[in-house]
Amino acid sequence: MRKIRTLVVDDSAVVRKVFSEELSREPDIEVVGTAPDPYVARDKIVALKPDVVTLDIEMPRMDGLTFLRKLMKYYPLPVIIVSSLTKEGGALAMEALDIGAVDVISKPGEAYSVGDMSVQLAEKIRGAARVDMKRLRENVPLKAIAPPSLALSKSTNKIIAIGASTGGTEALKNVLTQFSPNMPGILIVQHMPANFTTSFAERLNSLCQISVKEAEDGDSVLPGTALLAPGNYHMVMRRSGARYYVNIKDGPLVCHQRPAVDVLFNSVAAYGGANAIGIILTGMGKDGSQGMLKMKEAGAQTIAQDEKSCVVFGMPKEAIDLGCVDQVLPLNEIPRAVVKILS
Repeated sequence: MRKIRTLVVDDSAVVRKVFSEELSREPDIEVVGTAPDPYVARDKIVALKPDVVTLDIEMPRMDGLTFLRKLMKYYPLPVIIVSSLTKEGGALAMEALDIGAVDVISKPGEAYSVGDMSVQLAEKIRGAARVDMKRLRENVPLKAIAPPSLALSKSTNKIIAIGASTGGTEALKNVLTQFSPNMPGILIVQHMPANFTTSFAERLNSLCQISVKEAEDGDSVLPGTALLAPGNYHMVMRRSGARYYVNIKDGPLVCHQRPAVDVLFNSVAAYGGANAIGIILTGMGKDGSQGMLKMKEAGAQTIAQDEKSCVVFGMPKEAIDLGCVDQVLPLNEIPRAVVKILS
């Protein structure tokens, strides 16, 4: 198998060394070069023709966002943004995803050990290598549907659970902006580091008719509100009488991820049963497939994004192959299908 040729761009010699050493352990990834700034990176991209670039946002001579804009215009290829675990870093990462980066990861530090980071970085590189850049760049916002005025009062015990990874930030935006405020409570896992999820939730909240917030331990699952699992923590749904709520917890990586879609889906299967709708969107790997199977076995309705509209058709394909998906739909048809199920 041809190895994934990777270029590491970071002004920190320590980060370049750590990334190179950790990725060299992966049999399917080859670090073909490193660069301390965008000017050196530009020359190495032309000379080495990498499949994937990891790019630090904060660098001397030219910042990462400026370089990313130039790269997407003249030489588009999959870029994974590497950022510090700060709120400012999260906001910059969101901007980078808007420009054309395919994924984000944090530098190892207090929240992420080098071991956890290296596992997640390798998975993100594998996902990025499979991204169709042409499709990614053509991924324009969808025109919002006008949901019918449903009498959803009898649907307050319904739950919508959504999982996504590579390409999921845009996919989630396109789905959630089409939901009206009378939708049941929504729980979301998007593979993303800590603090980055804070910025992502704020961004979605500014665009959607529903409320979107980063979940906190004990939050109630309420109609018209979407709770996004915080980066580096698993989110599980619980039930107390008629009330659904979430617990935010630590724990080992599941399918190389924390938060993991499987962890959420398993809990929704246990406490939501036939009242739940499970949706799995674009992403690399198999996270979510086993949880969706449990949801299906518990009586939930299940939907997967189709291959043509996915940036990476990994997670949906795994669920489809397990035979636990009721409907396979283009991204822009998923919101209407959810409304139809609820009605």
